[in-house]
Amino acid sequence: MDRVLLLVPSASYRASDFLDAASALALQVIVGCDEELVSAGASLKLALDDPDRAADAIVALDSLTPLDAVVAVDDQGTLVAARAAERLGLRANRPEAVGAARDKLRMRTLLSRAEVPQPAFAALSRNARAAELASLVGRVALPWVVKPTSLSASQGVIRADSVPEALAAVDRVRSIAANAGVASDQPLLIEEFVHGPEVAVEGVLTGGELTVLAVFDKPDPLDGPFFEETLYVTPSRLEASELQTVTSATQAATRALGLTEGPVHAELRVRDGRAWVIEVAARSIGGLCSRTLEFGTGVSLEYLILAHALGRPVASLRRADRAAGVLMLPIGTGGVLAEVTGRERALQVPGVVGLELTIAPGRRLVPLPEGNRYLGFVFARGDNPAAVEASLRAALGELEVRLEREGPLKHRLAGR
Repeated sequence: MDRVLLLVPSASYRASDFLDAASALALQVIVGCDEELVSAGASLKLALDDPDRAADAIVALDSLTPLDAVVAVDDQGTLVAARAAERLGLRANRPEAVGAARDKLRMRTLLSRAEVPQPAFAALSRNARAAELASLVGRVALPWVVKPTSLSASQGVIRADSVPEALAAVDRVRSIAANAGVASDQPLLIEEFVHGPEVAVEGVLTGGELTVLAVFDKPDPLDGPFFEETLYVTPSRLEASELQTVTSATQAATRALGLTEGPVHAELRVRDGRAWVIEVAARSIGGLCSRTLEFGTGVSLEYLILAHALGRPVASLRRADRAAGVLMLPIGTGGVLAEVTGRERALQVPGVVGLELTIAPGRRLVPLPEGNRYLGFVFARGDNPAAVEASLRAALGELEVRLEREGPLKHRLAGR
């Protein structure tokens, strides 16, 4: 029986989906987490924020209980998995490539060297003020996107249409990064804002060659000032030529970064017949969004990832034919969550196949750009992407949030 170490950050949504896939593959699983786990299964506490120390612990574990794969379920564990796998001779990306995917400035630099289409960009010094920002206008056209180099889920990402707005955004982003534990000497990134529709590519690399598993449209415009994602719908409604451009740009980006094995999640914008690379991550799609995907005869994305890490063949990588989508429930107002009403009505919307809330009553809701979590996820399937999008928007209209802040306060999760 193959033995897999799953690296699961304590804040991850995805542990159960990976454990279900491991069970379907008849794997022995050890869960590596940044907190002590109280469960009947085998587990190992790891410092996922210290890749070298965590890799040492995994190598020590392997000497006692040999491992056949080390798989990270989210961003936080990808570098740990790569370093441990390299030392153990297991199938994985090189740590340098994973590190480049996690460092947005390093990623931009490598993509630039390889002439991969992407936004113009510049790094900001630690104490950047108005004069430095003004000097960048000739290099990076306004509007700008200001972002940290290491956070994910759009946390700390802010659009600025002028230098004064950018100065305010820089101060806010630095505060967000500091509160998230980012080192104070880490630079910030300024990028040109790229107009146009955005898509997400889900793929898997084998020996450096990309197989695209799905392309998701993001029907809600992501124009800022913050970039909260809401709807993902597949298959994409882009033209065939545009999809080919998206695939080619994603492959070029993975090669520029040196990624060769395992899942890839990329985000691109399409403009003037070109695909502009916004992000590339050496992991699969986040949150519970993978539940929209089925392959072959009902195989999950997590099943494919584990099988790939073990070098096991999979009968089919073809996505199920029906259109599918997910709504990531936005957090419009901060406060303590009292309840979400309308769940039964939302589940009765034709096409809706599931709804899961991921923040419990009594917990605080933190909107973007400070926050990095969603209130929950709604899933839908249909005969075509337009029908799926309509189902998700209708479900959103049935949901209402009640917050405990200065007395009862209701706000509806308004559709866009």
